[in-house]
Amino acid sequence: MDAKDDLLYEEKISSARTEALFLMLTAFFLILLLWRVNTAGWDFFSVLFFIFFGLFLFYCLNFLKLTIQLTPDSFKLTFGIFHWTVPMDNIESCKLDNPPAFNKYGGAVIHFMFVDGRYRASFNFLEYPRVVVALRKKGRVQDISFTTRQPEEVLQLIHQAITRRALVQE
Repeated sequence: MDAKDDLLYEEKISSARTEALFLMLTAFFLILLLWRVNTAGWDFFSVLFFIFFGLFLFYCLNFLKLTIQLTPDSFKLTFGIFHWTVPMDNIESCKLDNPPAFNKYGGAVIHFMFVDGRYRASFNFLEYPRVVVALRKKGRVQDISFTTRQPEEVLQLIHQAITRRALVQE
């Protein structure tokens, strides 16, 4: 059976605001780079502006879209070349995510943070609601949160998959 046949849910999310921010930062550092190279040649600041220009260009290209895929066995989050797959049997619980404002608005795309003493990987855009999943196996990352336009549907599907897997394992 093909993985697409097992797909319970798929969502692709993008953010015009986040993309606009990254485009503005890319343009800003390109202008600084061109100005610095024309006035002083290639020096420390030229190289620094080049690095920042390249970083934000990468952000523009890589973080255009977050893809969420749920199957009966796992869910997968993908941002360009970065992805994270969580087996359903590694999910302890899931709920709507409402972290403190600093954590909620402290970064878009992929970032890592502590919330309530737990280390979390977050795949998100700022303007959409989030779901947080607590992991059973406690490694460095204890929770994964992600943006979705359909948090209630995602939560329901994850709960159903967890319940189904628990019944099969008994």
